[in-house]
Amino acid sequence: MIESKIKVLRKAAQVSTTQSSDKIWCVIAGNEEMVNNVAYSAISSKERVKILFREHVNLKESFVRKKFDFIMLYGDTDKIRELSLICKENGGAYLKIAPYYVKNESNLLLLVAPDNAIKKFAGDAEKGQIPFSFILEDTTTGFIETDVYLTDHLPQIVRDIVDPLFKMSDVVLSTILLSLEEENIQKIKEVAESNKVFVVEFNEIIEEE
Repeated sequence: MIESKIKVLRKAAQVSTTQSSDKIWCVIAGNEEMVNNVAYSAISSKERVKILFREHVNLKESFVRKKFDFIMLYGDTDKIRELSLICKENGGAYLKIAPYYVKNESNLLLLVAPDNAIKKFAGDAEKGQIPFSFILEDTTTGFIETDVYLTDHLPQIVRDIVDPLFKMSDVVLSTILLSLEEENIQKIKEVAESNKVFVVEFNEIIEEE
């Protein structure tokens, strides 16, 4: 396990041998351990990259609880590239958002949710005739953590028997950046909320350097 992480870090360090003063935004999403690794690397290089925020999401659907983390970063292109490689090598999803998108696309919204919720959201938005454009998209290659929350109050011996029978292991996470007209922002946020999709208005988290 340790050797694997060392290989990833070495590979990340070799991604680019050039220095760049360009800065971009990046969202990284996946399981808690992967995001912890990214956050640690970001903190250790705080002169090159800044953590804008981090969220730990706990969703309940039917009998199942789905858990995932995501983090928003801003910093040097080369360092962001390193962190995104660590993310992808560990099964996460990432979106690198260049200033070009901020300048040329209107009203950017960032969506993070299990893949089935994102697809349901897109279908509901289409039915509601709410126009929007997909700008960037990525999906985890590793599964997020899930468990059956209805067993929380059962004796531990019963949980040990029941949980493995119902535990899901094939839930992937999607990250989407979309653009839309200002008059449709509230409508799309309502559709997202009804589908338990986490939404961030990108313009609200932009930090000028």
